[in-house]
Amino acid sequence: MKKLYFIILLLFLSTISFAQLIVTSLKTEGQLSPVGLDITQPRFSWVLESEKRNVKQTAYEIAVRADGKLIWSSDKVSSETSIHIPYAGPALKSATRYSWQVKVWDNQGSKMATSGEAMFHTALFKPETEITANWISSGLKADTAYGIVPQFRKSFSTTKKVKSATAFITAKGLYEMQINGKRIGDAFLTPGWTAYNKRLLYQTYDVTQLLVSGKNAVGGSLANGWFRGELGWEKKTNTYGKQTALLFQLNINYTDGSKETIISDDSWKVSPSPMLSSEIYDGEVYDARLEQKGWATSSFDDSKWTKAEVKDFTKDILFASNHELITKHETFKPIKVLTTPKGETVLDFGQNLVGWVQMKVSGIAGNKIVLSHVEMLDKHGNLYFDNLRNAKAQDTYIMKGGGVETYEPHFTFHGFRYVRVEGISGAINPDNFTAVTLYSDMKATGKFECSNALVNQLQKNIQWGQRGNFLDVPTDCPQRDERLGWTGDAEVFSRTAAYNFNVNNFFAKWLKDVAAEQYPNGAIPFVIPDILKGSFFGRPESAAGWSDAGIIIPWNMYVAYGDKRIVEEQYPSMKAYLDYIRKAAKNDLWNTGFQFGDWLSYRVDDSKGLIGQKSAVTDNYLVTQCFYAYVVDLMTKSARLLGKTDETKEYEALAERIRKAFQQEYVTPGGRLISETQTAYVLALQFDMLPENLRASAVKRLVDNIKSYNYHLTTGFLGTPFLTSSLTRFGEIETAYKLLLQDTYPSWLFPVKMGATTIWERWDSQKPDSTFQDPSMTSFNHYAYGAVGDWMYRSIAGIDTKEEGAGYKEIIIKPIPGGGITSASGSIETYYGKVGSDWKIDGNKFSLHLEVPVNTSATVFILIKGSQQKITEGGAVLASANGIQVQGEEKGFKVVKVGSGKYHFVVEE
Repeated sequence: MKKLYFIILLLFLSTISFAQLIVTSLKTEGQLSPVGLDITQPRFSWVLESEKRNVKQTAYEIAVRADGKLIWSSDKVSSETSIHIPYAGPALKSATRYSWQVKVWDNQGSKMATSGEAMFHTALFKPETEITANWISSGLKADTAYGIVPQFRKSFSTTKKVKSATAFITAKGLYEMQINGKRIGDAFLTPGWTAYNKRLLYQTYDVTQLLVSGKNAVGGSLANGWFRGELGWEKKTNTYGKQTALLFQLNINYTDGSKETIISDDSWKVSPSPMLSSEIYDGEVYDARLEQKGWATSSFDDSKWTKAEVKDFTKDILFASNHELITKHETFKPIKVLTTPKGETVLDFGQNLVGWVQMKVSGIAGNKIVLSHVEMLDKHGNLYFDNLRNAKAQDTYIMKGGGVETYEPHFTFHGFRYVRVEGISGAINPDNFTAVTLYSDMKATGKFECSNALVNQLQKNIQWGQRGNFLDVPTDCPQRDERLGWTGDAEVFSRTAAYNFNVNNFFAKWLKDVAAEQYPNGAIPFVIPDILKGSFFGRPESAAGWSDAGIIIPWNMYVAYGDKRIVEEQYPSMKAYLDYIRKAAKNDLWNTGFQFGDWLSYRVDDSKGLIGQKSAVTDNYLVTQCFYAYVVDLMTKSARLLGKTDETKEYEALAERIRKAFQQEYVTPGGRLISETQTAYVLALQFDMLPENLRASAVKRLVDNIKSYNYHLTTGFLGTPFLTSSLTRFGEIETAYKLLLQDTYPSWLFPVKMGATTIWERWDSQKPDSTFQDPSMTSFNHYAYGAVGDWMYRSIAGIDTKEEGAGYKEIIIKPIPGGGITSASGSIETYYGKVGSDWKIDGNKFSLHLEVPVNTSATVFILIKGSQQKITEGGAVLASANGIQVQGEEKGFKVVKVGSGKYHFVVEE
């Protein structure tokens, strides 16, 4: 009996323990234990977990420590806020490790929950004075654009016990560093790409574990990268300077309280490396015969090396990297070894990806292995190089001989699926080759799948397009001689990007360069960083939908992450850009200057077109005026968010005038637009450019247009993101689904049916007859059209956030089935935790599973088809009980509000 009582007691106690509030995922500035923050008031966030429903935080208490000593306590604060809470203690010190934890109270009377410890490590708050290191260059004659990669080294000793050691590193170029022959950090292509002449980022590394007692050595390689290497289709070099340079500082703290600093100076030695060249576009040439074994260790004899040259370059533009750096991710083995009709040996990795190939080879010294990277095979099965334009995209390895050799490139990246292998005699062993992906270390957050296999592949293509193009900068494409941060591509895709991955810090970093590159007149360049300056695309002018990224993306990041600071920091830039537009506009009509318009919309001559159809070219200035209204609306919201009352009123009035100007210029008295295109009607409807009494007829014209193209889309870069969402908003659900599920050209699924594994630049980058579009502008990894992913998450899976409860504090769950899709599921990891929606149609039965994080609430729209249907939750008839509030009905949906927890709704006859 006692034994039974004891078992029951244990079960009871374990149940209580399991139901208690748990505090997890402590983040500083959105990152787990970040090293190298130069933010004076870093913000703290945490996730709460509980098996109970309707759990909310009622209070918190944050404690921050240094060396185990409490330096700040928030004391107990009565608040639901659990994300982006700023540090408010004494000034933080540079290069210091801090720990923090939080205590939380909830509304369920749970015992106070205490988190484990998290940490963050500060960078240098005044690098211009705190970095005493000197810039050093190689001084080697062959160290030029397209030239060799030099390597640097220095020996030093530690005579005391090391408590901690922190390295601060940057370069005018790209660097890789080692201590005692071991790599510093796991990031690649550092310091990344910024507007180098205005903002050069340095990285902070905890290298305590790399030092040994006694003799040590530091070594590094320095390549051209984006700083001096070829950029753009005009083969421009030396964009930011003619000399690459390294800046290195190692701060050592000893256990006795003393300190020592190892810096880059004229005591460093230099030598050519085995890298005869290493370029972003062209790839790398590596001669393993030139390797100097142990060159970055303390025992190496560097007497034949030359002295580094000290350079008087400024340190006034140094900032810490507060974002996620480029790292390695997925790996792929070849799925096939092909012999092309031309007799070439080709590895097929099965996925269009961005990165490089690791290989293991053996042979005699001097043998040359050449790897050439392409995205596609042509209709005959041969490699398709033409769309690379001037980019060689080729890695060459010259063997040293003497056994198995392993090689991977260092300062380049390629966009590819297929790799031609030259220089290996006999059959190739595919196990000796591995494709490695490289992209910014943004954490995957979103998942989506449904009952349609083609749509699931589309989702995969969207995500792979993002992976391949989010390498420190949101590039347009990763393979040809371009790879630039086109603002239009980033703008249209930004909300989709925020579903798939956490891009909060990624865009915050890039937006600082948007502001830095802004022209004095407020215009925002078309590419950021602006390497096109001085060319046709590099004038002090702006284009709607492209330059608008300076306003649209900060707002989208606020909505997705609840990050008010990003709007605060960008607001001066946003306001300056809007002032530029207002000056460019005449009588509130922006119809001046160059405009991209609805870039790459449907043209009949693209693929011989749809029979009997005409091109879908929308008047550029009609598009421009719609986006003018859009950005003013967002400026109104931004000003309101920041409490700028006068500017809020000013922008509201401006938006009203812009819409009136649109109606006078582009709308006939009968409600017809001057451009009878899908994009024209989509944008007019999406941005409320038409008076209420003309919207129904505009919707009909839009649907009629789509029907006239046999349910094919004809939109370009600016119309496509809003096509399905505007149709859904105005009740044309089945039309939206028919467009999504169309699988012949032009459509989203046409590339999928053609075997695409990423999103294409054009609707017909590869034509129905398997030939290719104009190779001068045909990318097979271009994410812009993947912006439909936003609608797939919001309307198919049904996951969204209210703007007034940004960052998923107040969630919207509203799945809208259609198109014969019988099930769909989606989820997103928010700063509050996981939001999940999973629905299924089985005959007349509709079921909906939800997951709502602790400390949030959700308004749920449950699809109903009439008053005779029964709705249950957890098997019980739906009622305002157990954390559920029934709020009524709205246009075919039963509306309920729920707190945190898991829910299972069923609707049936």
